[in-house]
Amino acid sequence: MAKRKRLGPVEAFAAAPPAAPEVKAAEVPAPSSVPIAAVAGDSAAANALAEVTSALEAARAEGRLVQKLPLDRIVTDYLIRDRLAVDAGEMTALRESLAARGQQMPIDVLALPRSHPGQAPRYGLISGWRRVTALRALGADTVLARVIAPESQAAAYEAMVEENEIRVGLSYYERARIVMRAVAEGIYPSKKQAQLALFAHVSRAKRSKIGSFGVVVEALDGALQFPTEIGERLGLELARAIDAGQGDAFRAVLETDYPNAAAEQAALRHVMAGPNPRPRAVSAPPARPSSTATPKSWPGVELREEGTGLTLSGEGVTPAFKAALKAWLAGAPVP
Repeated sequence: MAKRKRLGPVEAFAAAPPAAPEVKAAEVPAPSSVPIAAVAGDSAAANALAEVTSALEAARAEGRLVQKLPLDRIVTDYLIRDRLAVDAGEMTALRESLAARGQQMPIDVLALPRSHPGQAPRYGLISGWRRVTALRALGADTVLARVIAPESQAAAYEAMVEENEIRVGLSYYERARIVMRAVAEGIYPSKKQAQLALFAHVSRAKRSKIGSFGVVVEALDGALQFPTEIGERLGLELARAIDAGQGDAFRAVLETDYPNAAAEQAALRHVMAGPNPRPRAVSAPPARPSSTATPKSWPGVELREEGTGLTLSGEGVTPAFKAALKAWLAGAPVP
């Protein structure tokens, strides 16, 4: 029997598979960009930019965009200001606040027309006079502002008055004065229409009082030294007295320089308490007083004899009283 030949293991005859070639990362081609995606991205960015630009332009046109403007381009006398006096303490507090915290509330302005193309833009102040004044006192260069476009000059006046009514109320005299000035400037055809437009949001009773103070403004504006200190009650009394014909007497007594509002108001009350003085002729020499003539009684004045002299004292010894006493001694009519 033939002997079988022994075969070796199958693994010995299996050929090893060839090794895969090493591929470097740098040799892997990058995926090609898709042109449609790039165009879509550029279009979306352009649309977003256009939307933002449109929103900013709309905010600017509607006066909702706060801008930083050069302070020297603000024209503060564009409108006749309604405020006559500013409290020194309030201005000091405002300056300190601006110095510590910066400007918190923007002012309102409108763009003024340019006289020639190369002129720098200028802005007429509508509201924010105190802030502008305080910033200039601090040496600031810029101011935060809203550039608005009122429909008319009347609308600009209304915006100014409304802002002051809300933030810091005006005195009755200042309210009445801006009514009279607006009519004089031709902004409104009558005092009644000016009151209704400028003070549309106040009560009818308040507008009536503003109208009464208008009588005082018309008769005594420029003569009063402390007009904003006249309270509601005194102002209404003055209006009635002026209507009764005492306007000339008030102007005569206001020719005296008074140290404060109390002295001025005391003189006005003395005129209302007595007869209406008649104007003295300049060319006629004053008559000497008779031995029986006595000065008019003045409340609050105490008379004390000291030897050959007389001493007058009391709260009634006002500048008006002194002026009246001098007039009596000179033989002139006593107010």
